[in-house]
Amino acid sequence: MVGAMANNGRIRSAFPVANGSKDLTTNSAPASTAGSEYGPVEFTREDIEALLNERIKYKSKFNYKERCENMMDYIKRLRLCIRWFQELELDYAFEQEKLKNALEMNEKHCADMEVSLKNKEEELNMIIEELRKNFESVQVQLAKEQTEKLAAKDSLGEEREARLAVEKAQAGLTEELGKAQGELQTANQRIQSVNDMYKLLQEYNSSLQLYNSKLQGDLDEAHETIKRGEKERTAIVENIGNLKGQFSALQDQLAASKASQDDIMKQKAELVNEIAGLKIELQQAKDERDRHLTEVKTLQTEATKYNDFKDTITELETTCSSQSSQIRELQDRLLNSDRRLQMSDLTTFEKMNEFEDQKQTIIDLKSRVEEAELKLVEGEKLRKKLHNTILELKGNIRVFCRVRPLLPGENNGEEGKTISYPTSLEALGRSIDLNQNAQKHSFTFDKVFVPSASQEDVFTEISQLVQSALDGYKVCIFAYGQTGSGKTYTMMGRPGNPEEKGLIPRCLEQIFETRQSLRSQGWKYELQVSMLEIYNETIRDLLSTNKEAVRTDSGVSPQKHAIKHDASGNTHVAELTILDVKSSREVSFLLDHAARNRSVGKTQMNEQSSRSHFVFTLRISGVNESTEQQVQGVLNLIDLAGSERLSKSGSTGDRLKETQAINKSLSSLGDVIFALAKKDDHVPFRNSKLTYLLQPCLGGDSKTLMFVNIAPESSSTGESLCSLRFAARVNACEIGTPRRQTNIKPLDRLSLG
Repeated sequence: MVGAMANNGRIRSAFPVANGSKDLTTNSAPASTAGSEYGPVEFTREDIEALLNERIKYKSKFNYKERCENMMDYIKRLRLCIRWFQELELDYAFEQEKLKNALEMNEKHCADMEVSLKNKEEELNMIIEELRKNFESVQVQLAKEQTEKLAAKDSLGEEREARLAVEKAQAGLTEELGKAQGELQTANQRIQSVNDMYKLLQEYNSSLQLYNSKLQGDLDEAHETIKRGEKERTAIVENIGNLKGQFSALQDQLAASKASQDDIMKQKAELVNEIAGLKIELQQAKDERDRHLTEVKTLQTEATKYNDFKDTITELETTCSSQSSQIRELQDRLLNSDRRLQMSDLTTFEKMNEFEDQKQTIIDLKSRVEEAELKLVEGEKLRKKLHNTILELKGNIRVFCRVRPLLPGENNGEEGKTISYPTSLEALGRSIDLNQNAQKHSFTFDKVFVPSASQEDVFTEISQLVQSALDGYKVCIFAYGQTGSGKTYTMMGRPGNPEEKGLIPRCLEQIFETRQSLRSQGWKYELQVSMLEIYNETIRDLLSTNKEAVRTDSGVSPQKHAIKHDASGNTHVAELTILDVKSSREVSFLLDHAARNRSVGKTQMNEQSSRSHFVFTLRISGVNESTEQQVQGVLNLIDLAGSERLSKSGSTGDRLKETQAINKSLSSLGDVIFALAKKDDHVPFRNSKLTYLLQPCLGGDSKTLMFVNIAPESSSTGESLCSLRFAARVNACEIGTPRRQTNIKPLDRLSLG
């Protein structure tokens, strides 16, 4: 919708650079009395004199800490007073500039009136002169007629002769009458042929109606296909989750098997070492036994000679028998170790087989996961294709209706009598009935949200439309309705409450999350943000860091932020601040900054009434590194100012001028909608800044959705009926087919749609 700025515009650099190499955090927000610890205050002459003449009293003159604290407090109050003086001076300068402009306009108006009076006087003089000439000509004509009257008597004789000529002429007319009757018969034949052609056109119209019903059937089938695709996608996602759980469990089992195998290998190594030691000990015992046997034999041979060595021989035999028992024990231990080694080898073999089976299972699971992810990607492509096909078949601006809940103090008993929701199968969730003066008015839209619908429910319905912006489409969502009907709550939500976030924060979160998830498919995106408001038919840059420039935009030339459309359907706003953003946190701070600069005011209908049209634009540039495909999408989120009646709002002064400007721009929007609905050749987009800015969304190739917001109390029935009728006309408007913006060439600076 809203376009990128022209080549001569002031393009802002990346987000940190555009803010003086400092991140735009809450600590760097501009200071103001509204955000100070004392709050907004007003000073009088007595307060200022008392502050200047104040003498600081101390309990102890040697207590320097107390003196410093008192002095700091006194300095803060002096700064607050000085800031108040500065604000007051700015306000006086602003009022002086406004009065000067009003004086110049009045003087110009007076000069124009004088010129107009002179022109009127000259015209009157010319008319008087012309009347005089006419009077003289009338006198001449009267004299001429008298002369002709005398001549008429002379021509009486000539008339008799003329009578004869007339009779001859009458005979000629009779002949012409016959000819005319023949021509009449020919004309009747032509009329009969036209009637036949009309019948053929009626038959063609009936065939067109049949074709339209066929298209509607195709649309229903596409809806069913999308639902089946969503169910299959959910089943695939659940299957992937189960497969991932099985994969992680098998990985845990594999890790446990590896740990068990490591323990078994350690035990095997210990047993091998123990067996080697036992073999060494056995060999040593055998050697010692052989040595002892040799000694025994030697001693036996010597014993025959020397009987004195019998005791020694007995001792050696005892030692030999004990060593033999040790050898047998070592042999038993060796056999046990061999058995344990064989068992460990068998266990290791079984673990290896189990490991191979689990490895094969993991490979199969990986292939199934890859296949499921491939199906998921194909399902996502099919979903996008079907979603875009449905919108292309529909061709109209989609309209959602949202009824806000009753506020404290409003008449709760009248809701059931004022608004009702049909519960038939065809009308459920799409129709709304409004009762006024015992007369029921029925409306049907693409979706109707009851007062109990949450912000999450509303966002779920538009999430696929927001996704289209990443796919390369222009998307526009705007909120319409009377003051106090909940437009700003729908678009922005309630600050500080995550569950009540509006569409704009939720859209940004979805886009950044989807951008992150699409990186695995090779997509990289760059995002740029701009925010503006249309206040009293003047465009204001809400991201400008010059606070005074934002305040005095109403006094500058309207050419500062001129709107231009190029041949490609993109819109350019000159001198508009555009910032690169990397996260939703940066955009949230920019939204807070824009909200502080936006024009709001108090009326009898709303404590915080938006006095301008707010336009948030996110430009998306994406490139796929694997396919070299590039897309360029635009997401426009618009919070229109509310329509109001002066009898209810009680607006005066500046509020009155704001109300007149808002109602005029909304009236121009209605004229554009009526012209589109009637398919006029000329659509008055240029009648207001709002409609000229919305031209690509209302008459171009954008996917457009309008929220019509309704207040449920009985006192707003008239305004609600007007809003619903306007929304019904919007829903009937046919616009161009949405077109995806893709190319294979490198993208320049992003343009606005």
